[in-house]
Amino acid sequence: MPGALIGPQAKATAIYLRQEMGITYRKVQQIFQQLFGLTFVPASAVGFDRRAASKATPIYEDIREKLRVSAVVHADETSWRNDGLGHFAWYAGNDDLAFFHIDRHRSASVARSLFGDQFGGVLVRDRYAAYNAIGKDWQACLAHISRNAKDIGREHLLLPKSDQDPRVDPFVADIRQLCSKLCDLGHALRSGELPWSKAAPAHKRFSRQLARICKQPLTFKPAATLRTFLLGPESKHLFTFLRHPGVAPTNNHAEQSVRRLVIFRKVSFGTRSSSGMKTHSVLPSLVLTAKRQDVDPIGWLKVLLTQDTPAAQAALYHNTS
Repeated sequence: MPGALIGPQAKATAIYLRQEMGITYRKVQQIFQQLFGLTFVPASAVGFDRRAASKATPIYEDIREKLRVSAVVHADETSWRNDGLGHFAWYAGNDDLAFFHIDRHRSASVARSLFGDQFGGVLVRDRYAAYNAIGKDWQACLAHISRNAKDIGREHLLLPKSDQDPRVDPFVADIRQLCSKLCDLGHALRSGELPWSKAAPAHKRFSRQLARICKQPLTFKPAATLRTFLLGPESKHLFTFLRHPGVAPTNNHAEQSVRRLVIFRKVSFGTRSSSGMKTHSVLPSLVLTAKRQDVDPIGWLKVLLTQDTPAAQAALYHNTS
C-alpha cells in the first residue's frame, strides 16, 4: 500500500484476530511484535478496523438487503455495553449470510430496520414480541419451548407438596418429548433422510398429539401460561418447518452465531463509542459472511483494503451471479 508502513496482509490479519478470534487490540499488538517483529501501537489496530469498516459499509448494507429478500432468516439478540450503557447486539442471518447490528434499543422498530416492512420470508426466532410484525410466517424455536418446559418443571418442584399440581410433571415431560421428536423430524427432512411428502401427515399427527397433551387444565400459573400458548392461534408456528422446506425447527443457528459477540463482550466489556459500535457491527458481519461463502476471510479483507468496493463485493461471494 503506497505510503503505508504496514502492509495489507498484516492489517487484514490484525482485523481477523480482533473480529473473528476476539483478541484485544493490545494483545494483537503483542502478537505482531513477538511473532513477526512488526511494531505498532494498539491505536493503529483500532485504525485498521475503522478504515476497513468505513470502506465495507456499502457491502454491509447490501447484506441487509439480501436478507430482506431471503426465503429463511434466523434472528436473535443479546445484551451489549457501549460506554457503560446497556445496548443490544442484534443478529439476522442464514446459511449464506450474517448481519450484526448494535443498537441502544430492543424494540420492534429496530427489528423493522433490519428486515424492512416487506419481508416475505420465514423468520426463525424465539417468542420475543418485537418480531411479531416481521414476515408472513415464522417458526417458534422448539428448543426454547423445551427449555421453558424444563424450567417450569424445576420451579414446580420447589413448591410444597400440598401446592403442587400432579398434572404438571407429566405435561412438562410430554412437551419436552414432543419437541425432541419434532426436532429429530426437522433434521431428517432437511438432510433428505425423510422425503418432504412425509411432512404434511406428520403435521396432522403431531398437532393431534399436542392437543392431547394440553387437554387438561393446569393450576400452576407458569405451566398454564405455556399451555395457553400451545393451544392458542400462535401454536401453528410450532409446525412452520413442516409447511416450508428448508426451515429449521430451532433457532440454534442464531444462538451459535450471536455467541461470538457474547464471548467478545466478556473479553472487551463491549465498545466505547458510536464508531466502535459501527465497526463491531460491520466487520463481524463481513467476516462471518465470508466464512459462510467458503471465502478465506483474511484473503477477502486484503481485497477490501487494496481494491475498490465492487471488486471486494464480488470477491465476497462464491457465486457472483
